[in-house]
Amino acid sequence: MGALFGSLWFLSLATTPWLLSRAIDHGLAPRRPGVLIGWAIAVLVVGAASAGLGIMRHRSMTRLRMAAALQTADLVMTHATRLGSALPRRITAGEVVTIGISDVWTIGRAMNVGGVGVASTLAISVVATILFRTSPMLAVVVLVGVPVLAFFVGPLLQRGQKAGLTYREQQGELNTRLVDVLGGLRILNGLGGKETHLSRYDRESAHLRDQGYRVGGPFSWIGALGDGLPVVFLAVVVWLAARLAAGGELTVGELVAVYGYTAMLVIPVNVLIFCSFDVTRGLVAARRVVDFLRLPADDPGGVPGPDRAATLRDPGSGVVAEPGQLTALAGARPSDAAGVIDRLGRYGPTDATWGGIPLAEIAQPVIRERILVAEPAADLFAGELRDVVAGRDDPDDERVRAAIRAAVAHDVASELDRPIEWSGRNISGGQRQRVRLARAVHADPEMLLAAEPTSAVDAHTESAIAERLTAARRGRGTVVATTSPVLLDQADVVHYLVDGRVAATGTHRSLLESSPGYRDLVTRVFS
Repeated sequence: MGALFGSLWFLSLATTPWLLSRAIDHGLAPRRPGVLIGWAIAVLVVGAASAGLGIMRHRSMTRLRMAAALQTADLVMTHATRLGSALPRRITAGEVVTIGISDVWTIGRAMNVGGVGVASTLAISVVATILFRTSPMLAVVVLVGVPVLAFFVGPLLQRGQKAGLTYREQQGELNTRLVDVLGGLRILNGLGGKETHLSRYDRESAHLRDQGYRVGGPFSWIGALGDGLPVVFLAVVVWLAARLAAGGELTVGELVAVYGYTAMLVIPVNVLIFCSFDVTRGLVAARRVVDFLRLPADDPGGVPGPDRAATLRDPGSGVVAEPGQLTALAGARPSDAAGVIDRLGRYGPTDATWGGIPLAEIAQPVIRERILVAEPAADLFAGELRDVVAGRDDPDDERVRAAIRAAVAHDVASELDRPIEWSGRNISGGQRQRVRLARAVHADPEMLLAAEPTSAVDAHTESAIAERLTAARRGRGTVVATTSPVLLDQADVVHYLVDGRVAATGTHRSLLESSPGYRDLVTRVFS
């Protein structure tokens, strides 16, 4: 529709000079008022049609840009949802933000080439054809002049695209730092690190600004050439037409028409130059969006899981988690235990098995339904406390209160209708951790995998959590990554990890006696 209305609009613009030439040569020059009025009425009608077509062209092109941008944003959001919790493992938050607030609109603007770009190409062809009937030489000048303009602009577009790619990468990195700083602002306030991060952000922002100047250099020349070269082109054609008129080869009306055609050509030529500018920037943005859309999502298909609660095994580390038992993972490097939990929960590549069946072959919805990974930084969605804890389930106040008691999160609110802001911004770090734990307990999965569930609470609260969590999860499988003696003492089995592999297995008390490394780890953390 944009190409249709744009073409009709340009056609109305091209028709007007021809009507003026008829009015001059057949009405004004021979002094025939009736004929002149007739052609003047025709000019008025075409002018009114041109105004209407211009409105429709603008509306259709605006709709095209908006539809392209919003459809792209919809694709990005859909894929982000499909990636789910794997998203932060594969792309930074700053890159997603940049795609959502910048790239999608740049892509939408680049779609102009599908509307007014096509119409401009058609308009130049039509005007060249009309000029050929008036003067073949002028038609040749027009057909040759447009490629000459492209010759000047093309190298600048290539330079701009190359510089734009670098700028776009640095923009995503800077936005990532901004998101990280905003997310940790409360911690920075406590540690006094705001000024350090501010100065670092200032330096990187200044570097990005300088890169922006390098991007703006070629693009500013494109803008100057887009406005200036068509005017030069117009002057050349009018000068040639004037010489032909002075020599008697063109009538006065034809001279006026040639001027009108050429003046009208300034618009499509200018449009083509800026379409190429928009397409260049759009390609940079589209590459980033396509790279994001190519991030592989987990295949939801697969074989059914075990018929009943079954053992989880991770061959890479030697960890075994039995159903109905509390299993603890203790290691000097938290990343080792976190990696085991990710593999047992099938977040990323895994060789783990569940009841002897490779996790990688089991349908993902089955795994998500029965195995829950409770991450320490999992998001809390905004809403009332009962809705936050209930998660995807319909809230049942008694069940919600039981989960809150198990997580010792009773101090968050005396009533379940207390509003919790996005990411739990209106509660403390320890309260956020316990609300996350309450949500995991409420979900009541067949196997719960939790990483450092008590790292942000005091010793008294931690002791209460250890006792209540054990009671709440009795008969269910639970795996916790921790170095807390209180939790370790409640575990049925403790796996001591060294360099990501099980170095010793037993109860907390037996390992204290038999494994010096384990004893050193626990006493070093809680000396």
